[in-house]
Amino acid sequence: MSASLSYPMSALKSNSKFRSQILILEPDLAVLDYLRSTLGDHYSLSLFSEEKTLLERLEQGAEPDLLLLALHAHRDPMPLLTHIRCTKPNLPVIVLSCSAELGDLEMVIRLGVRAIVMKPFLGSDVEQAIEEQLATVATDKDKKATADTMREIPLNETHSFVRSSKRMRDLEAQAALVARADIPLLILGESGTGKEILALYTHKMSSRSSKIFLKVNCAAVPADLLESELFGYEQGAFTGAIKTKPGKFEICTGGTIFLDEIGEMPAILQAKLLQVLQDGTFSRLGSRAPMKVDVRVIAATNINMKEAMANKSFREDLYYRLNGFTLSIPPLRERKDEIPVLSEYFMRKGAKKYGRSVLPFSKSLTDSLVGHHWPGNLRELENVVNRYLVLGDEKSILDELTPPESVETHSGVGADGQGGAGLKALVRNLKGEAESTAIAQVLEGVGWNRKAAANDLQISYKALLYKIKQYDLSPQNRA
Repeated sequence: MSASLSYPMSALKSNSKFRSQILILEPDLAVLDYLRSTLGDHYSLSLFSEEKTLLERLEQGAEPDLLLLALHAHRDPMPLLTHIRCTKPNLPVIVLSCSAELGDLEMVIRLGVRAIVMKPFLGSDVEQAIEEQLATVATDKDKKATADTMREIPLNETHSFVRSSKRMRDLEAQAALVARADIPLLILGESGTGKEILALYTHKMSSRSSKIFLKVNCAAVPADLLESELFGYEQGAFTGAIKTKPGKFEICTGGTIFLDEIGEMPAILQAKLLQVLQDGTFSRLGSRAPMKVDVRVIAATNINMKEAMANKSFREDLYYRLNGFTLSIPPLRERKDEIPVLSEYFMRKGAKKYGRSVLPFSKSLTDSLVGHHWPGNLRELENVVNRYLVLGDEKSILDELTPPESVETHSGVGADGQGGAGLKALVRNLKGEAESTAIAQVLEGVGWNRKAAANDLQISYKALLYKIKQYDLSPQNRA
């Protein structure tokens, strides 16, 4: 005789929470009925006397809290336990056993059984084992939830990969996965979003982690020097080449090279980089002999690559070579829930760097940080936190972060003359407008050649890119 009994989950515990759902497999109907009578008032039970009906229940997508599994001497538990472990790897299992053989017990423990209750037993013995396992599961879930919420992964003495939002957890998982594939990686994202940190994290998670990680900023090196920087040169290759010099690709053999701002690479070098990606060979300047290298290439850019290919400023074949896999980092304004975590991290980092004590973040300061638009992303946030750390003046940071319209609404110049905050905002606005106009005029004067404009303005190329983004400057907008 066989039976498959099931009891509904609708009953409530005394604490008004749903009962834990327990599945029980016990071929002995007398024992099954005893378990029903002793445990039925405490848990939502689904009782089975046949393996087939239990497996059918599990295959229907049931997600029970725990499984009680009775073992009998004349039945091999291995196939059933193995199947359950494969289909429900996180399901806690308690074994009810009438065998005290050490070999049998070791076997079920290796298959992930959480506890063993020996027959004959009392209902209280089983209930105690169930409660202990449910408490352990709850603790494990809490620990996992905490770990999943915030994580800080040290990468070197000065940098860590910090994340807490779901989008960044997903990005971390993708990076860890592609790290093992050893294929070219393209990282997209606005300036300051942390593309270098993600590249370094990918390197650290790869089989090349013990080798060198080398960064080359393609926008910071003049075009006529970038080729020799990347690929090296032979003695006499050009005026001033008094001795042979290896390039970054040679130095980085066995490791990872990070090509930042790849969208700014000159067309002639794009062809040479394509050759390296295709067959791992290149030639030094002044040499015809090819060299073989084993380098993992990670590239990053903040430009629109599809537009760059449409404008013929970036080779389409190189894009598809680089794009073995693409990771896109969201801007900080799209993951504002991370701002408190990142602010605390930058505070600790800055305090260590400048030898100062960590300063607290008040609720008003935290709210202002979260409410800011952050056009400069993580780089801007770190700079603001460092200013707060060095100056120790929360009010100045609040004034800096307060939106102009909010200042005008709540702190405008009135009859009582209390217009200090409004005046600061007005001056800040006027300064921004003047700076925006001046930068736009220089850009138009050089035909929107950003490198030439940066030289004329006597600022770094990256600073100019940030200003263009900050003021939303473009030839179309100035038309």
